[in-house]
Amino acid sequence: MTTNTDLKNFTLAQLTDYVHDLGLKPFRASQIFSWLYRPGIHDFSQMTDLSKKVRDLLDHQAYFSRLTPNIKEKSTDGTIKYGFLLEDGAMIESVLIPEQGRNTLCVSSQVGCAMGCGFCVTGAMGFTRNLSPAEIVNQVYAVMEDTGFEGENRVHNLVFMGMGEPLANFDNLITGLEILLDQRGLNFSERRITVSTCGIVPKIRELGEKVKVNLAISLHAVEDRTRDQLMVINKTYPVDDLLAALREFPLPKRRRIMIEYILLDGINDSPDDARLLAKKLKGIRCKINLLPYNESSALPYRTPSRERVEQFQKILWNAGYTVIIRESRGADISAACGQLAGKMKE
Repeated sequence: MTTNTDLKNFTLAQLTDYVHDLGLKPFRASQIFSWLYRPGIHDFSQMTDLSKKVRDLLDHQAYFSRLTPNIKEKSTDGTIKYGFLLEDGAMIESVLIPEQGRNTLCVSSQVGCAMGCGFCVTGAMGFTRNLSPAEIVNQVYAVMEDTGFEGENRVHNLVFMGMGEPLANFDNLITGLEILLDQRGLNFSERRITVSTCGIVPKIRELGEKVKVNLAISLHAVEDRTRDQLMVINKTYPVDDLLAALREFPLPKRRRIMIEYILLDGINDSPDDARLLAKKLKGIRCKINLLPYNESSALPYRTPSRERVEQFQKILWNAGYTVIIRESRGADISAACGQLAGKMKE
């Protein structure tokens, strides 16, 4: 593993400070930054508007990392799962989900996860470490290299719903988001990036103050006893505290918070659960994604019947909410979060 400085860990402002420390003019930072995320650029010799002296200096002091997929699996439904082996031998995953008119990439923020949600394969793996900003951004860059930076196959949307809890890696997440949003970086729109959290309440408002990306909440229950069993985080930040944070979130106009609700057979999928969810979400500008559980042999939970899922949806519809049932994708390639990395450890 190299000890040189990875320039992909820097926002443009941070890179400006770095090149100043190297004795270079500030404008060099903009030149270098604009090269880092161009297609096909893999070493300093390709940065043709830099002098050879500057390129040689950078070669001795720095590098810029990249990821290439060690595993690529494609589902019959078009979903593609990428497994990336990091410099320290850790494995992370990204999943590309094609839909009509757009392709969404699910991005990881940590190796493993410390949140311990009972229904999550990644949670069962435990936590190894945070991803660096470079490792976050390089997942996106690597998939864009694979699918194309332009055209209908390109990545349109990013969702931080992969391995890990994004808000538990807050500083690196924000740095990564700033790079993804920068026109000289990967130039994504704030409207096309969604960050999902299981409910780290103190960081929710801070996220909204630093960047104007979309917010998603892994809720899955609104009765504390049930959510305590499913999600350890609820014992620290109970449901009512979490929902209060959502009401205070600086939500841009015409945006809504996405409420993610995994339906687990016999646990959180009853009509009473639906009615309580509708009541608890009152006053929060939101839309609800219902996700019938994607079963794993490693965990005891089961998928509810289609009839039960649709009954749950209808109750929420009748209460005035926008409710979408998200079908499971990539079941034949272990596309549920953490399943591929889990198989690698077997």
